[in-house]
Amino acid sequence: MLTDTPQEWRVTATTTPFTGNKTAVRTDQVVMPDGSTAARDYQVHPGSVAVLALDEAGRVLVINQYRHPVRHKLWEIPAGLLDVPGENPLHAAQRELYEEAHVRAEDWRVLVDLFPSPGGSDEAVRIFLARGVAEAEGERYEVSEEEADMEIARVPLAELVRGALAGDLHNTCMVAAVTALSAAIAADAVEGLRPAEAPWPARPFTR
Repeated sequence: MLTDTPQEWRVTATTTPFTGNKTAVRTDQVVMPDGSTAARDYQVHPGSVAVLALDEAGRVLVINQYRHPVRHKLWEIPAGLLDVPGENPLHAAQRELYEEAHVRAEDWRVLVDLFPSPGGSDEAVRIFLARGVAEAEGERYEVSEEEADMEIARVPLAELVRGALAGDLHNTCMVAAVTALSAAIAADAVEGLRPAEAPWPARPFTR
């Protein structure tokens, strides 16, 4: 069984040439195995959560949102940043599902953990499977900016998998989530998914 292993090569110097509202860019001077030193630039990211919300009809809740860096409107699953260091990722995921889709869920499992761009960012993402979904009570969360233009749909899981394999759907969390769930269903392994509060070494949290 293959397992990714934590490892940290020696850093001799660090600078942060850019700091934004949510992320930053860092340059580390890293000692290579042959003793030489190389500069490595990467985005410093607080981490993210995403939710594959599956209804009783086997449909996935998806949103359509403009993403300026890639100049596309992408179909995605609800997702958001871990805004507070040490934030419980389950709580963050529940918040994002409520804010983006005004939905709650009864059953939560960890579907898959990702480093979506490990060559250029330290971002870690935890994707949850949420089942037993229903409309949330109370007023809808007031959205703004790109989120004000979001479209929400419920699409059969198999259709999303076909779209990913056809090259029509590109969002990392969407593609990873629907293919992971499809594989779990095929292997009869959904009930064996990790519990929602499973440890996450990439982003340790308070329960």
